[in-house]
Amino acid sequence: MQLFDTHAHIGLLQDDKMEQLLAVQLAKVKSVKHVVSICNSLSDFERTYANLESTDSVYHAVGVSPTEVTNPGKDWEERVIAHAQQKKRIVAIGETGLDYYHMFGGDKTLQIELLLKHLEIARQLNLPVIIHNRNAAEDLLPILAEKLPPKGGILHCFGEDWTFAKQALSLNLMFSFAGNLTFKNSRSLQEVAMKLPGDRIVIESEAPFMTPYPYKGERNKIHYLVETAKVLASLRQTSLEELSESLYANSLKAFSLPKDV
Repeated sequence: MQLFDTHAHIGLLQDDKMEQLLAVQLAKVKSVKHVVSICNSLSDFERTYANLESTDSVYHAVGVSPTEVTNPGKDWEERVIAHAQQKKRIVAIGETGLDYYHMFGGDKTLQIELLLKHLEIARQLNLPVIIHNRNAAEDLLPILAEKLPPKGGILHCFGEDWTFAKQALSLNLMFSFAGNLTFKNSRSLQEVAMKLPGDRIVIESEAPFMTPYPYKGERNKIHYLVETAKVLASLRQTSLEELSESLYANSLKAFSLPKDV
């Protein structure tokens, strides 16, 4: 069995380079063959990338998340483009998106402008986008319908209902499930996981956040990803091995990676 973690904040797991490398190695031992490293800010990206640059099991996304909307950093657009063009193993732009729960920046307009700039960069570089959505579905879907780049995107830590999912299925989007799927009260989310086409699903740890139910109360770890896979396999009435093969293939497709990585 091999799993692909499409979204982990490795830089937030530990500050120390060796501890980050150990977390990735432990995940690999526990069947998580590849991880996409996500950073909220460019300073975090630059530091985490330097720590993990030589690790062939880690891919990277680069961008500025909604949390940083009021302070994306000097020349942030140029820096995102330069990193994506010049550094190895960059597979996506993001995370980007909208968060109306926290309302970072205190203004929807600022978040929308930041998202639109990321979508344009992704189009320019022919990369997919990793999309954050919290309480912003009504604005997010129309924007993606008009501006989603050709390589599409991943709806990370998916948490919407089937009504939203049906609309999103018309777009070039993958649906990524995290530890929230494992909780018994996530009935609406589990319904979506059962109904989605099998070739549109990937999974993520979202470590150190969104800890799966068996480890509730702990900080999440990359290798806890298997718990989400187990619940998803049960919901879709298939074996863990068969599901993991499908999820892995979907992840490679989402990031335009060759089958032999």
